[in-house]
Amino acid sequence: MNFTITPAAERFIRLMIRADGNAASGFRLAVSPGGCSGLAADISVRGEPAPGEAVVERNGIRLFLPAESRILLEGVTIDFADTAAQTGLVFRDPKQVSCASH
Repeated sequence: MNFTITPAAERFIRLMIRADGNAASGFRLAVSPGGCSGLAADISVRGEPAPGEAVVERNGIRLFLPAESRILLEGVTIDFADTAAQTGLVFRDPKQVSCASH
């Protein structure tokens, strides 16, 4: 799987797992088409992956990824934004045309 998690996104994911109270938990990231970046996400902290989800480890973080997410995240950079406009994970996909006006 070829995707990148920025240090800001990694901090956010670690914080979410820590808030769950179980360091052995994983971070479920279900990505679907939508939004200006081309991707929308449903996130949660889970003890175990659901059937069919792959477990991908990055820097000691266990990510639970459904099949569609594994395809959509190819080449994507996962970042975290905390601005007046948005707070949460941001997906930077070089294959997607932005909604921003040129």
